[in-house]
Amino acid sequence: MTPRRSKPTRGRRAQRNEAARLTDELAEAGFSRKQVGEILGRNPSLVSQFFSKNKGASFVEALRAVVQEVQAGGPRDVASLKALAAGHVRPRLTREGSKARVRGRTRMRAERTVKDTKGRPVIGADGRPVRAWSSSLAKAGRQHIASGASRLRPVVEDAAANGGRVAFTVRARKGSFKHDSGRLADSPGVRRNVVQRRDGTEERAYADNRGGPGSGEEGFDGAEFKAMVDAAGGDVTAAVQKWLVDNDRIEPGTSIVGLEIRAWKP
Repeated sequence: MTPRRSKPTRGRRAQRNEAARLTDELAEAGFSRKQVGEILGRNPSLVSQFFSKNKGASFVEALRAVVQEVQAGGPRDVASLKALAAGHVRPRLTREGSKARVRGRTRMRAERTVKDTKGRPVIGADGRPVRAWSSSLAKAGRQHIASGASRLRPVVEDAAANGGRVAFTVRARKGSFKHDSGRLADSPGVRRNVVQRRDGTEERAYADNRGGPGSGEEGFDGAEFKAMVDAAGGDVTAAVQKWLVDNDRIEPGTSIVGLEIRAWKP
């Protein structure tokens, strides 16, 4: 049987490997992957993916410019190299050739190391520092909301279980909100500015800021917010929609097309 001929490596895959090679050159010059990420304006985990997942095609030109600058004896500080790289980073393109939209993370959860009264980390039975929940965030768009928005509920449960606070940002049709945009009586919490979208929708933020504007992110009580969600059969979107209607914020029957839930430990 005639063995299959291997296909030559070319195109985007070759470029991705080039990103890893250029990163290695910077490493030989004394730069860590964390510093390379800072120079590119990206998270260091993305730099690691140059090697593990063949990513980095859009950063090759920037990396090449930085390597040439370092090898030529130019400035080696991260700030200067970051300014140089910024002019060479190519945006990711769609198949049609237009600029691709950068999608943010839809769910995040953060923990902190528990410390004793002297500021020392508390060590658990497994010999590792004890960590406790500090904050969570989850976002849901139109399609995810239609299927129940399951990623939102764990954020509410984190807040309820840890004595946390909850705030949310809701996106709906512009004309469905009962208060004028920018009015502090309507959205006095985490984000006071109303975000207006080209598709005729608006984003407005709500947090039960009992102290009034400027007094900080007090938020809804986590346990109370969870009770509100439980009363809606576990549907976070339905609970938020009911709160907006009951508090005369939005027209009854308004469809929510985007929802972000934030929770934190005061």
